[in-house]
Amino acid sequence: MEERPQGLTAECLTLAYDGRRVVNALDVTIPAGRVTAVVGANACGKSTLLRGLSRLLTPKEGAVYLDGRLIHTMRSKELARKLGMLPQSPVAPDGITVLDLVKRGRSPHQSWWRQWSPDDEQAVYGALESTGLLEHAERNVDELSGGQRQRAWIAMALAQGTPVLLLDEPTNHLDLAHQIDILDLVVDLNRDQGRTVVLVLHDLNHACRYADHVIAMKDGRIVAQGVPAEVIDRELIEEVFGLSCTVIEDPAGGGPHIIPFGRHHGGRAGRKSAAGAI
Repeated sequence: MEERPQGLTAECLTLAYDGRRVVNALDVTIPAGRVTAVVGANACGKSTLLRGLSRLLTPKEGAVYLDGRLIHTMRSKELARKLGMLPQSPVAPDGITVLDLVKRGRSPHQSWWRQWSPDDEQAVYGALESTGLLEHAERNVDELSGGQRQRAWIAMALAQGTPVLLLDEPTNHLDLAHQIDILDLVVDLNRDQGRTVVLVLHDLNHACRYADHVIAMKDGRIVAQGVPAEVIDRELIEEVFGLSCTVIEDPAGGGPHIIPFGRHHGGRAGRKSAAGAI
């Protein structure tokens, strides 16, 4: 039998909603212990890919493997101890405190013979500390700012204690300062705890600065993947986003930095498609 690599992989993965194919025959290997950003225009299949990798969506064709095992044959609690998924815009129950929300991350580790333990306590308060939420532990989640709420959800995912963490648009609806705060936290989780992180991002410059690996998608297929400095260039941006641009060296991170052209700001071809917004 063929031996598959450790970590999260997909082979010939096809995903569909009501018979409409959104992701088509993708082969994906997520680099272990790295931060991977999935980028592309709206409705290209980024979030659908994450749902497929996390078992929230059953493949129409192909398969997803975690550490060489087919994830659809794994027991739910076993998978939840190895892989965590934070979807877009999660909604907390009314009146729940930050502490109680984060405690929910430990549910995969509970059973009738194993109740709350010192390990659970350490995981929860460690997650609160990592996300800077210790002083807000007793506050209701709905009283927090947008950035604090997002950190609370990430803390819950951290408390789950999974080596692989999938985040679907974790910076969505946040102002620039809170976006950077969340992305800095993601890098801390990767570097300090060795977690494999996959996140969907709309801001391509953020992806180039914070990710070790990028996956660029268009129309349900992968156009390019690899180290940002090796795959992100003007031609790729035009193909994926339909956007004219120039690419320079990021003065802060040293990787690629995209400067888009519009009809009013120096672009020869301008914007080819409204769906190509970064």
